[in-house]
Amino acid sequence: MKTLDVESRLAVLDLEQSTSPSATFNISATLAAIRADLHGGQVDLFDDTTTREIGVAAGYGAGKTLGACAKAFQLATLTPGYVGCVLEPTGPMLRDIWIRKFDAFLDRYGIPYTFRASPLPEHILHLPDGDTPVLARSFENFKRIVGPDWAWALVDEVDTVQEQIDARGYEKILGRIRVGRVNQLVFLSTPEGFVWHYKAFGTHEALDDPGKRLIRMRTQDNPHLPESYLDNLRTRYTSTMLAAYMDGVYVNLNTGQVYDRFSRDHHVRHLPDGLQPGEPIILGVDFNVGNMSGVLAVTRGRDFHAFAEVMGAQDTDDLCRKVIERYQDHPIYAYPDASGANRSTNASLSDVGILKGYGFINRAPDANPRVRDRVNVVQAMLLNAKGETRLWVAPECTKLIESLERQGYDEKTGEPDKKNGYDHANDALGYPLHRLYAVELGYTISGPMRVSPVVYSRGTDAAPTDPLERTAEINAAAAAARARRLS
Repeated sequence: MKTLDVESRLAVLDLEQSTSPSATFNISATLAAIRADLHGGQVDLFDDTTTREIGVAAGYGAGKTLGACAKAFQLATLTPGYVGCVLEPTGPMLRDIWIRKFDAFLDRYGIPYTFRASPLPEHILHLPDGDTPVLARSFENFKRIVGPDWAWALVDEVDTVQEQIDARGYEKILGRIRVGRVNQLVFLSTPEGFVWHYKAFGTHEALDDPGKRLIRMRTQDNPHLPESYLDNLRTRYTSTMLAAYMDGVYVNLNTGQVYDRFSRDHHVRHLPDGLQPGEPIILGVDFNVGNMSGVLAVTRGRDFHAFAEVMGAQDTDDLCRKVIERYQDHPIYAYPDASGANRSTNASLSDVGILKGYGFINRAPDANPRVRDRVNVVQAMLLNAKGETRLWVAPECTKLIESLERQGYDEKTGEPDKKNGYDHANDALGYPLHRLYAVELGYTISGPMRVSPVVYSRGTDAAPTDPLERTAEINAAAAAARARRLS
């Protein structure tokens, strides 16, 4: 057998390279063909190459996996020669969901590749600018995420994994993405309530983060699904479940949502024209040692606007000081938990007595309303049978918004659940709402209103009909009491 000299061998290699699939492969044309086949949220994901962290919340059959395949190929072309990685929760899911569908995707668009199953699965894309590995790994085995640095990563079905694994895996992956000219981290999932995906991409803090973006993919936006598939989903699931499994919306899936009329998109809005100078403020208070909750609101016409909150105060003194620091030039009308007249969070004065000491005008009833009545009043203010909304919540009330969305019913007692801490902010909101609007809405109130001595004596008929009626004498007395307390 004749041995070729060096120049001849180089010529043969040049010929093989010039006629290899990667040399004739047209990346631009392929990317254009892929994009033309995408729809809705898939296009949004494909077109975004600048946001560092993207969350995709998708309904069933919305095309999440195709969107992930398109994104993986696009990122590989933008970072040729660098490693990217796709992660599914488990090894079997890698095989059944990702590897098979990515194989079919690459074959469909004529993308040259080699698949290697051992020792760990990976696709090698043979691109004109160099072979580019796309690893396939198990997300639950995040401790084994070692080896070369990555340019990008896609993580699928994160809400099927325990939250602590999501959190630790996220930090591990984030530390690996540090090479290549385009770095992105994409988390895809069908929402399973207010768990990790929501906390990472659905909160107000996340939505305001310029380094993050939330993209939704709706089932009904996929033109390739038969109508029978959509009808089947509508038959099988409740309206709450459809919001998650068709629209990709974060909803409470664990138990019945207490305040199921609350919608972040509808009810969350800034206080119109802001807080006005000297405007009376309503303070709803829920007493808890080490975890005081206060919701601050104003009334505008027939509407009730919660515009701020004080959460996690150590005791009643702490809560009052924080309120005074922010709103010392406003009269404060307190609507606390009625039990505060008989107990204290700091073992001296009663909680209601402390509120009075700071000059707050006390509007507590003799007894708290029935829980069911209070919930019904809040629900009616959120949305009544006429389609009217009279309760609005400012985006600054982050804990209140989270609590309205997430508090469910206790399956054993049928009462609103109190184990997860979502009851405190909701109770603080409910006390003033019930006191101010229960009669109007057809519910009974729980006995006469306790009022600070500076307003009128308990048991007299001199109570103002307007719950926020005030006079110069009231304001002067309240200011003097605050000054004495703070001195």
